[in-house]
Amino acid sequence: MLALTRKKGESLVINNNIEITVLEIRGDQIKLGIQAPRDVPVYRKEVYMQIQKENKESLQIDGLEALKNLL
Repeated sequence: MLALTRKKGESLVINNNIEITVLEIRGDQIKLGIQAPRDVPVYRKEVYMQIQKENKESLQIDGLEALKNLL
């Protein structure tokens, strides 16, 4: 993991087309602004993990239903 120090108003760039800017710092929370192309999905990690879990569950359920339909 790369750890960087940024102050309010400072940014970092990822892959030439994603810019992350520190917008606000309050206590132990920071507010980030993210500029990315529309085709690049941006999720909070807990939301991303939930999506991945639901996708895996959906594949398992669909696979079981498909097997039942074959029999």
